[in-house]
Amino acid sequence: MNVKEKYSVLMILEGTYPFNGGGVSTWADMLCNKIKNVDYTLYSINANLELTPKYKLSKNVNEVIQVPLWSPLEPQELINYGSPYFEFAERKENDNELQILEVFLPIFERFITSIYTETRNRDDFDMTFFEMWQFFQKNDYKKTMKSSIIWNSFCHIVTEVIENENDEDVSLYDLTVGMRWLYRFLIPLSIDIPKVDISHLTISGFPVIPALILKYKYGTPIIATEHGVFIRERLLAINSSEYSFFLKKFLIKLSECVTELVYHKADLILSVNKFNIIWEKLYGANPKNIEVIYNGIDHELFKPVPKPEHLIGIPTVVAAARIFELKDIITMIKSCAIVKMEIPNIKYLVYGDNNAVPEYTLECETLIHDLGLKNNFILAGFHDKPNLIFSEGDISILTSISEGFPYTILESMSCGIPVVATDVGGVSEALDANCGFICKPKDYVDIGNKVIELLKNDVLRTQMGINSRKKILDNFTIEKFISEYENAYESVLAPKRIEIETPEVFELETHQEAS
Repeated sequence: MNVKEKYSVLMILEGTYPFNGGGVSTWADMLCNKIKNVDYTLYSINANLELTPKYKLSKNVNEVIQVPLWSPLEPQELINYGSPYFEFAERKENDNELQILEVFLPIFERFITSIYTETRNRDDFDMTFFEMWQFFQKNDYKKTMKSSIIWNSFCHIVTEVIENENDEDVSLYDLTVGMRWLYRFLIPLSIDIPKVDISHLTISGFPVIPALILKYKYGTPIIATEHGVFIRERLLAINSSEYSFFLKKFLIKLSECVTELVYHKADLILSVNKFNIIWEKLYGANPKNIEVIYNGIDHELFKPVPKPEHLIGIPTVVAAARIFELKDIITMIKSCAIVKMEIPNIKYLVYGDNNAVPEYTLECETLIHDLGLKNNFILAGFHDKPNLIFSEGDISILTSISEGFPYTILESMSCGIPVVATDVGGVSEALDANCGFICKPKDYVDIGNKVIELLKNDVLRTQMGINSRKKILDNFTIEKFISEYENAYESVLAPKRIEIETPEVFELETHQEAS
């Protein structure tokens, strides 16, 4: 293939672009708009069917394939994925109980057993995905995964594991939730996708399935861009959840298996920072396959402009953040209370989706009320001109407990606004002592004190703003970002490796025909 010609990329996303905002969506929108020699197909995994994109799609986007994982109806009952509907209906009419028992059950048992195996073999785990995918080419997904044969097998295997490891007892509810997770996570195995030249994965988790399918069918190379490390954020979320011991352990082990598989199958792992590489190596990524491409910013769009008139004279801290746990808005609110003791008319303006996790938003609103910050801390909701957010503040703030390489830091710096941020992900690779302050996560007292210091020291704040803008121009322009991704795409379009082992494929197909 002549890599100078236009080629096709399947960009695989989960809960982000083009239907939801956030850093990954900003990153994806830049690639889709700025890389001119690529035809993108977006594979968008969402909880439910989304009707309206939040972004105006580039002419480089040919198609959006949406997969609603948690809809009451199956995705194929809501969306046409290119195959005639009669084929889908025909699979449902087939009585495939014998196929489930003789063909799928052994595959499924190996799959569940490998989740709990301490010394799992990644090639074997990969093969179970391959064999499951082949099975669902001819057999109905819903009938198979909801059959009593598979349910009984799942219960037997996990119960036996629990007894052998002397873990806590498992309830019927736990088993039901665990099986429900598997059913939903594996749905993409039943969905066919068009042939492309490259699969570009934006999270190292279950969204790898369509990339695996393309690799099985065509040897399509996989690029995985690691933003926030999937497995790290999954561990944080699971450990802080109220799930039972069984469900926590099951979800952790399942997530670890899938993350290892992503790193094992990816031809190229692109990290948005150096911090992520520690986790990637920990879960088996080959260091030779890892490169760092920092996010870039449109410095001509995000540029210094005067503070709006209605905020002049009001000490203002701005943030661009969805309201959910990883952004740790609770710590941000507590820091505001610290600042208010020194600067009574302080105002925090937080722009971002208030509806991402409604119960967390309610927790934030309750804390704002309890701390008497109603007039100081504003959950301002969506802002339709993100390039103007940071000019409203004297400084900006980020209090996340996990990040990749956050655009909010780059955007603020590009606007000449210094930042107070937590030391997570690649924050310290963008923000240094000349451009702002870095604090420990959750340390709201130190965060608040750093905000006070910057707001009270005009000279320091002004100089940090100048330094911030210069650092963006020197290191994080959109031109550099796009050029590096163009090179990355071209680097994997070398002769493709064939991933399917012919003897094993023949053996499986023979087995199915014999059954």
